[in-house]
Amino acid sequence: MLNNGDWLALWVGIKLALVTTAILLLLCTPLAWWLARRRVPGAALLEAIFALPLVLPPSVLGFYLLIALGPQGPGGWLAQLAGMRSLAFSFPGLVIGSVVYSLPFVLQPLKNAFVALDQRQLDMAAVAGARPLDRFVSLVLPQARPGYASAAMLGFAHTLGEFGVVLMIGGSLAGQTRVASVALYEHVEAGDYASAHRLAAVLMVISVVLLWALFRWQRRAGAQARGRGDWL
Repeated sequence: MLNNGDWLALWVGIKLALVTTAILLLLCTPLAWWLARRRVPGAALLEAIFALPLVLPPSVLGFYLLIALGPQGPGGWLAQLAGMRSLAFSFPGLVIGSVVYSLPFVLQPLKNAFVALDQRQLDMAAVAGARPLDRFVSLVLPQARPGYASAAMLGFAHTLGEFGVVLMIGGSLAGQTRVASVALYEHVEAGDYASAHRLAAVLMVISVVLLWALFRWQRRAGAQARGRGDWL
């Protein structure tokens, strides 16, 4: 089994993934809706910027986030408002970095779900006098549930598996910024392969369970949409 330090690192990582995913779902819902429903000049460039974490080396992104969150960066005044010395090497700083790094993994599934909506239903609801918020809650959200499930699962799993960015901006402070991926790296660096194997196995199982749950839910949703009730 895992030692106490590894359990604590796993809990910090899970807490970070939960907080980050919740924030991203709130932030990306209006952003994905705007990107999916509006055609404005520069939208492609904006999407490219949002998608940078997909291709940018984590060390590069982590370096600039470290500068931004440090006392001399924009994060300096935010830290002062929160009564902190610095956002770097703190859990709130990890949350900010994780939101930036995992953003495309939540934004893209939501945007795809909104693009696939039946516009005729929205138009008919508008003609019937339904307000925009009513249409979004009663029509958009139910149809976009598969997109939200994918976004939540991918955002959570990607955040839980972060290494380069979290190590760069968070370091390894037990109970604060030491997450499972960092703990695994430290075990390997110390030559403690037994502990590394156990922690890696736990992370592997969590990842498989998350993906299994996502694909099973998607198959069920697809079967229901086709009028069948199979649940395989």
